[in-house]
Amino acid sequence: MLDDATIMKRICAGEYLLFDELVMRYRDRLLRFAWSKYGKQAAAEDLVQEAFLSAFAARETYNPEFAFSTWLWTIFLNLCRRHYKRELRQPREMVRSSFDTAAAMVIPEPSSSETPLQAVLKTEQFELLALYLTELPEVQADSLRLRFFGGMKFSEIALTMDCSLSAAKIRVKNGLLQLAHRFSEGLTSEGGVS
Repeated sequence: MLDDATIMKRICAGEYLLFDELVMRYRDRLLRFAWSKYGKQAAAEDLVQEAFLSAFAARETYNPEFAFSTWLWTIFLNLCRRHYKRELRQPREMVRSSFDTAAAMVIPEPSSSETPLQAVLKTEQFELLALYLTELPEVQADSLRLRFFGGMKFSEIALTMDCSLSAAKIRVKNGLLQLAHRFSEGLTSEGGVS
């Protein structure tokens, strides 16, 4: 199996169809990130497609000294920021309310060993997590999304978000602490914990 840098080198040399391999490698992670940020499948798919189109258009700017994933995620985060700014200028329904629309959801893939009830519970937990992420400061939420939906290492998060390694770790840690607190509040308010 070819590594990302080798694939990009061959794409830049004219083997454009190899870009499909990179799309297959990163599409699902980018989709999970975008859906958790915007709550709508169509918006998530549009952003992911735009990220890949932008990466392909800018293929000659890729520096193989750095990880392709960091380069792609940087492009993707910049697109997400621009999308968010456009949404602020064009008032629509709140992001939070979009999680209420079942037709707009990206359902996590059930494993073959899951029962239907387990799959439903997993989906509900994912929706709740995505909702709680919207309540965090954007840099914390995006750091968590990169770490857990994107599968990135702290060093990659730091490069992608243009911050220090310690800042990336602190953002993830503080985000996790706030999420844990929010989940415990949710359990308390539902009567699950006294």
